[in-house]
Amino acid sequence: MARKHGKGQGGGPTRAIEELTAAGAPFTVHEYEHDPAARAFGEETVEKLGIDPARAFKTLMVRLEPTGEFVVGCVPALARLSMKLIARAAGAKHAEMAEPALAQRRTGYVVGGISPLGQTTRHRTFIDESCLDHEAVVVSGGRRGLSVELSPLDLAERVGAEVVPLCAQ
Repeated sequence: MARKHGKGQGGGPTRAIEELTAAGAPFTVHEYEHDPAARAFGEETVEKLGIDPARAFKTLMVRLEPTGEFVVGCVPALARLSMKLIARAAGAKHAEMAEPALAQRRTGYVVGGISPLGQTTRHRTFIDESCLDHEAVVVSGGRRGLSVELSPLDLAERVGAEVVPLCAQ
């Protein structure tokens, strides 16, 4: 994949793009005009970029019990993250979605722009195994309306992720 960089809507490169650039990982930047009324950010990405929804992955933060550890799960944009499966993958008894404001503080990104890359605090990360069905996946590039496309293996390596089943049936 070619690297494409540009200032775009939100100014210079995000921490996610800076991390990929510093690592020399091949990636492509995709930008679109974010609709401020949109609340289903993954669906908006799929629609605006015209991509297969199975290749667009959303980034979610959960809190594990009983430890209180926060971890990140990446699942296809139209799928639902299974709390049972992410808890099992992380070796915990239970998991629950983190409050949006807390996810923003812990990652340094706004909801709808949370990337698994370049987070201000590194978290254990789990990516749904369906990512391996694709040559390239699309994840948030660190702000609403900005996505990056890269190999799922490069993504997993960059964030130290485990690739496991995560989607609710």
